Amino acid sequence: MTTPDHPTAEERPVWARPDAFPKAPNSWGWATIKGTRHTCASLAELIRAIGADREAEIALAWTPDDEFMVLPEEIDEAAAAVSTARRLRADDDLDLGRSRMRYFSLLLAALIGWILWQNWKIAPAATPLPQHLLFAAKALISSTTAGIALLMFIIFAFIPWYEATKQDRMLRRQADASFADIIPALRFETWLEHQKAPVTRLFLVMIGIVGIAQILSQDSIHAAGLVKDRYHNGEYWRLLTAPFLHGGIVHFLMNAAGLIYLGRRIEVFARWPHLATVFLLSAAAGGIASARFLSTTSVGASGGLLGWLGFLLVFESLHSRLVPRRARKRLAAGVILTAIIGLIGFRFIDNAAHIGGTIAGMIYAFVVFPKSSSAFRPRTTLPDRVSGTIALAILSLAALYAVAEILGS
Repeated sequence: MTTPDHPTAEERPVWARPDAFPKAPNSWGWATIKGTRHTCASLAELIRAIGADREAEIALAWTPDDEFMVLPEEIDEAAAAVSTARRLRADDDLDLGRSRMRYFSLLLAALIGWILWQNWKIAPAATPLPQHLLFAAKALISSTTAGIALLMFIIFAFIPWYEATKQDRMLRRQADASFADIIPALRFETWLEHQKAPVTRLFLVMIGIVGIAQILSQDSIHAAGLVKDRYHNGEYWRLLTAPFLHGGIVHFLMNAAGLIYLGRRIEVFARWPHLATVFLLSAAAGGIASARFLSTTSVGASGGLLGWLGFLLVFESLHSRLVPRRARKRLAAGVILTAIIGLIGFRFIDNAAHIGGTIAGMIYAFVVFPKSSSAFRPRTTLPDRVSGTIALAILSLAALYAVAEILGS
């Protein structure tokens, strides 16, 4: 007899089943996330390897008693070794986080001081001190350079330091070396990394090709970006070409990272037709919102990516057994972080596109997917595949058209 709290293997989500990972050889050993296998001569050797895994190379492990590979955290005899390795990694991350905080804090303070000084000098000499200070402060707040610097500080210094500090606190509380509460999320993330996502990779190829075209052109953004006056004059195709362009290498890399993670998660659980359809609708909705509320030119896949994020928030809430609670919380944290970044960088971040894309993705999930208590992934229907194929064809043509416009400019 089974209960909701103790389902059979067949009733569990796919990542929680015993056969979620590859078959285990009849030996001891471990494997990297890319599948490279390393055989050990004994359990003691395997435990030593796990305990020395300072770089988090070991994704899966096995013993002769295991039919399938498992997480190192699931091998009872390796609990102390896993704790040691996690402690080593946490110490390294914390040291790196603190170093980055010091370095970026000094750079940010120096930049802020320089901007304040420059604006202090241009204020009228007879200005009273309080107004002098207010003038310099207003100039600092309106400075795009200061906004970008603060954004870089948050992304590359504060967030890594915060995550390292949180991990350090968690390990200090976890004195009994028990991993029961985190194993579901670890299994989910590890299993997800092993899944193939060809359509997600196609999206990455498309933005990569357009990115190469941008490098070869001197005016790519004007050629195929969402230039608002040209859009309002009838060049509506820019709604679909702009999402494949980016404003710089950091912008491209951040969107590429989001695309890989969110895209794979949707393609694996909701299936590829919805991946393409949601991106198309969300990118278009984000572009329309941007054109309605902003006059500046916009580029970037953020509207479509935020549509994916909004879709996942709703889809995984409707299918709560598909994904562990801890993994769903990470998505909610992503929304909060995006909102904070949007507030900080409101002068150069297209918040209208972000909001429009997120809402479109959420609406799509509410309309298309009913609430389900099943642990099985939804099946695709013929209408799903037709709409997904059409959406993917439109996006592919839009990417090619963007390249043609960029190189022809």
